[in-house]
Amino acid sequence: MDLEPEALPGPTDYLYYSDEGVAANFEIDVIGSGAESLSGQASEPEVFIEHFKGATKIYQHGQTFQDRFNIDAYATHCKENIYYPFASLQDWELGSFLLCSSLSMAAIDQFLGLELIKALSLSFHTAKDLRGRTELLPAVPKWQYHIISMTHPTKQPLHLYWHDPLDCIEALFNHPHFANELDLTPTRVYDTVDCTMRKYSEWMTGDAAWSMQLQLPDGATLLGVILSSNKTSIMNMTGGRIAHPLLISLANIKMATRNKASSHAFLLTALLPIAEFLHPVKQMQSILEACLVHQCLDIILEPLKQAAHIGQMIFIHRRHARGMHACMCSRKDLAMYKEFGDAFHHPPCTAKSTLDQLASITCDPLDVEGYFDECSHFHLSDPSCFLTPEALHHWHRQFYDHDVQWCLRAVAPPGIVIAICALMDFRYLSQATTIDESHCGLILNALKQFHDHKQEIIACGARRGTKSNSVLDNWYIPKLELMQSVVPSICQVGSLVQWSADTTEHAHITLIKNPADSTNHNNYDAQICRFLDRNEKCRNFQITTSIITQSRSHQQAAASPTIDDDSHVGGPGVDEEVVADDLWGPRHIVTDFFKIAQQVSSDIKAAKPLRTFLVNTSMAIHLNFDASIQCILVDVVAEKFSLPDLRGALADYVEREGRTGLPTFHKLQGPRCAQPDAPLPFDDLRVWFKVRIQQASYHGQSTPPALTVNASPPSATGKYGCYDAAIFTVDDTKLDQWPASGLKGHTVVEVHLVMQLLPPRGKTTPWAARFLTYVQRLDVVPQ
Repeated sequence: MDLEPEALPGPTDYLYYSDEGVAANFEIDVIGSGAESLSGQASEPEVFIEHFKGATKIYQHGQTFQDRFNIDAYATHCKENIYYPFASLQDWELGSFLLCSSLSMAAIDQFLGLELIKALSLSFHTAKDLRGRTELLPAVPKWQYHIISMTHPTKQPLHLYWHDPLDCIEALFNHPHFANELDLTPTRVYDTVDCTMRKYSEWMTGDAAWSMQLQLPDGATLLGVILSSNKTSIMNMTGGRIAHPLLISLANIKMATRNKASSHAFLLTALLPIAEFLHPVKQMQSILEACLVHQCLDIILEPLKQAAHIGQMIFIHRRHARGMHACMCSRKDLAMYKEFGDAFHHPPCTAKSTLDQLASITCDPLDVEGYFDECSHFHLSDPSCFLTPEALHHWHRQFYDHDVQWCLRAVAPPGIVIAICALMDFRYLSQATTIDESHCGLILNALKQFHDHKQEIIACGARRGTKSNSVLDNWYIPKLELMQSVVPSICQVGSLVQWSADTTEHAHITLIKNPADSTNHNNYDAQICRFLDRNEKCRNFQITTSIITQSRSHQQAAASPTIDDDSHVGGPGVDEEVVADDLWGPRHIVTDFFKIAQQVSSDIKAAKPLRTFLVNTSMAIHLNFDASIQCILVDVVAEKFSLPDLRGALADYVEREGRTGLPTFHKLQGPRCAQPDAPLPFDDLRVWFKVRIQQASYHGQSTPPALTVNASPPSATGKYGCYDAAIFTVDDTKLDQWPASGLKGHTVVEVHLVMQLLPPRGKTTPWAARFLTYVQRLDVVPQ
């Protein structure tokens, strides 16, 4: 690390020192950190956007989020006390806390029975009384109840609890938190005005949204409905109780907001029944369970089918009414089981081919056994045809199930290393939030490279059966076949990382597991529905009362002599989206080291060298003002950090770069020139055990949190020390070509030491105002 921070240098000024005796540009992406940029790109290049003409027109005014509060049956009581049916703000805050917690009714009664709590002037004294007051809050979408009848007997009756999905969609569409986060018009994004290369990011930038909008009437608004369903365990340790939730969300909500857990963008629209069929054939039990799911989905999604057919008027925030058509889409192909390892993409399974195959079946669909036999020779019997590319299960799970096992079973010859690295490149490139057509080409090339070298995995015996442990000579891996659909899916539905199940898996905690903790462990489904109903009422009530409070504060600040009690919620001057963001937004404030660096650079009183500084406009570096070790001998550092050639490396640095004081770019290569015991013009070092790195987002405008790079020696808490891996720039000619250049011009290193050279007292030297780091280069394949 070599720097003149007070001069705010360019991208080649921040230098590192490696175990090969040379320095490298400080351009870093911590592995696994989720950072989006590997280079000094601070913002995305300007693009040309083509909007779909004639879409999403406003027709009339309607009810807003706040209007529903004003027309509630108990709205008249709120004129005198906005927290009705609670007595005051304090009464409401305590009640809301207890209602939204996972405490059982017995635990709440025990809490309210404390002498300290009894001394408070509360409007409720028991859990039953508290929950009764919740029923007086403004209504939310109602739960519906349906008894499912099947042709085959089950151990227990089947009960379906569900919301009207249109009510859920309208609740999301009309919520102030999402007012500025909705994409309502299909767009085509190009890198330049001549429209030579498409860029894909949000769902509305894909071809599917554009083609669907073409089929809708003029002025209609296209809403993409996301449905997620997966069984989840209710009990953490024992009991074996499971639930089958069906979650719903809107693809129109921008991915950054939708996939943030605190946004609550996924709602529980149904709890599907869990059945135990009495059929003697185990395989048929699975088929009957699938039939049950389809029967329930047919009931739940009927309103969506009608909306897709004839449209539906719904109201967006700020009273606008729009004609809405709902859609659901997925990608499929016609690959059979033995074709999963093919190196090409099979033809897609279209709606026409599916309907033609279903129409050709002549038996009664209610005859499950006969129907299953009729369908057995169709491609539709392969579940892989219906799966959509999804990062968590299809890519990351495949890495553990297959890639890791191959590495453990083989001494990794070059062919296997190339094949596995190609799959890693494929996953890395496919998770970008913005992907252009050249990027898609890189994804396809990475997949082709794997297929070109995959046979070497079988040749060395690394591909084996899970149970038999015998060598397999086939590639019947469904997740491998799904990789062929990645690029076509990107073109259709935008960036695939937005469809990851990370968010919905986490939503199972807040929508299923936590509510289940507050039950009496009987009849879980009904109690979970009641808990979520109370939770949503409390959240909406909190937002509405906060908007009212800010509205009245604004009126008082405007020196209004009286407050109009009949005024509706959301008076002039009230930013309702800001109120929602304050309530639902993150509590942790991200430190902006870019801003701090700009401030200290203009402060003539700031200590030099600066501990917080910029590397051009793309990266901010922060070192603690007080180092981990203020002064320590070079030889002691070499022993403490296990760096026997540290003295020789420092001697090379002083001889080659330290005398001029001018920043230059240095590659991580070249032989060591100095001897291990070479003399140095200094004796001491100042050492930091960590450095914080903050990069500007390549695809977005917000500043991501800073990342910590650790370089701490062995200690009592860490036997082997903590040395983080990072990606360093080793070729400055590739800087302007990123991201098209991928990882070319970069190398993976392990950071072992962050330091500053301390000159003898009273001397001024050019190398004293710089920071250095010692890194070990990790070459996976010999160059």
